[in-house]
Amino acid sequence: MNESNAGKSRVRQLFGWLRRPSKRSLLTLLTVGFVVGILFWGGFHTALEMTNTLEFCISCHEMRDNVYQEYKQTIHYQNRVGVHAICSDCHVPKIWAYKMVRKMQASEELWGKLTGYVDTKEKFEAHRMEMATQEWARMKASDSRECRNCHTWEAMDAAKQRPRAQAQHALAQKEGKTCIDCHKGIAHLLPKEYTGDEE
Repeated sequence: MNESNAGKSRVRQLFGWLRRPSKRSLLTLLTVGFVVGILFWGGFHTALEMTNTLEFCISCHEMRDNVYQEYKQTIHYQNRVGVHAICSDCHVPKIWAYKMVRKMQASEELWGKLTGYVDTKEKFEAHRMEMATQEWARMKASDSRECRNCHTWEAMDAAKQRPRAQAQHALAQKEGKTCIDCHKGIAHLLPKEYTGDEE
């Protein structure tokens, strides 16, 4: 037997179970596929969730030196009850399908990082209105979905609110408004160009 035929014979022996459908080979294939699928999904999910951490969000100086410093001065960062919202709580949906869409949109934002679009405080401030407007539009389109993970009309205790807040919340609920209609600038400074009068 020459070397070529011997090699073919070994290959047939190794992969013979693929040619002969049997319950044992099908079960092995399904088991291996299942294990590989779980490992892939676990790795993908772990990596995805790592991008939702505060440490990841502020790992670039554009975020750490600008909006993170502002956010640390707000009630979403530190408050009397110890509830601490991080970037992903407000900017990344919890529902998987919406989360994937947002992650794809965020990957486009990497282009700004690579090109130096907002790599200095001056550039960041020059584009703040544009970036804020995009984020407000996204929140408005989703009926402030991320805000509502923590804040709902039903959970609000109007009796513990100031009179003006009670009146504004009642009016907003009656008119079908959403959180971002009135609460722009709640965690970050408003752009200097902003002229809205809702606040």
